[in-house]
Amino acid sequence: DTCHAAGITVKMITGDHAVTALSIARQLDIAKEGETALTGVELAALDDQALRRVAREVNVFARVEPEQKLRLVRALQANGEVVAMTGDGVNDAPALKQADIGIAMGLAGTEVAKDAADMVLTDDDFAAIEAAVEEGRGVYDNLVKFITWTLPTNFGEGLVILAAVLAGATLPITPLQILWINMTTAVFLGLMLAFEPIEENVMQRRPRRPGTPILDAKLVWRIVLVSLLLLAGSFGLFLRELSLGNPLAEARTVALNVFVVVEAMYLFNCRSLTRSALHVGLFSNPAVWYGVLTMAVLQALLTYLPLLNRLFATAPIGLRQWLEIVAVGLFAYLVVGVEKRLRESRQPR
Repeated sequence: DTCHAAGITVKMITGDHAVTALSIARQLDIAKEGETALTGVELAALDDQALRRVAREVNVFARVEPEQKLRLVRALQANGEVVAMTGDGVNDAPALKQADIGIAMGLAGTEVAKDAADMVLTDDDFAAIEAAVEEGRGVYDNLVKFITWTLPTNFGEGLVILAAVLAGATLPITPLQILWINMTTAVFLGLMLAFEPIEENVMQRRPRRPGTPILDAKLVWRIVLVSLLLLAGSFGLFLRELSLGNPLAEARTVALNVFVVVEAMYLFNCRSLTRSALHVGLFSNPAVWYGVLTMAVLQALLTYLPLLNRLFATAPIGLRQWLEIVAVGLFAYLVVGVEKRLRESRQPR
């Protein structure tokens, strides 16, 4: 049931009698009532075109010869399927080698099968394959979350510099300050997404088609949105500080802290690509909080420690400025959250 919910079709290919194979397949919910098993004799009479259709429609194959297992794998691949093949015998080796993911049995499997396979099940339990799929989807999710976080934030930094150059204005942040942002936030903010727990609905999603780009239209739009929020927030407060007659170093410190606070707030939006941080659990990933607290300490040191003030051309700022910085961060968090909600509400159910 878990595999079916995840969009994974399970097929039985065995050398056992058709009646036996079909009975077991029905108990395991591989075959439904009314479905039949196809035998090796019937497979031998099919040409490649007919085999492709049968491989797609039939879930139980019995009395199958080793070369027919290989034909079935190739037929499924010809239909555009990503094929994982399990086996334990010497005669399974060609099919294991041909499959996109060959899976050999670690306990009952022969050395030939293990050598031909891409991975070996140490417990010979099919549930381990389900767990591996779930873990793989979780790892991919976290990779996409990191990319969704890092691309907009880095693009936003570049956009602020470009806007200042085009406008002939003073740079809101210096190259050394950008280096500080990139080195600290990537480690203490972005990297924390690698520890994000697997989302509860990960095995209810349809499989991602091979070749689907990570940088799709939704991510491009997110890059634009967050970059514009960073541009408006940092440049806006920078110009405000200068208009109030505050020193350049103080204005740049405000702009720098806007970047870090917005990136920290945006990090919580990236904990799930579809749901809010409240839905996934505020404290389900403690690493995020450790990272945010570490960044808060580092920013405090950068802002108030005289040595770092001299090295990075920063200056101490007051409570009013911090309140404005946090307000920009909260506004960015809410805007991205609303954008996620609107996008998901348009998705077909």
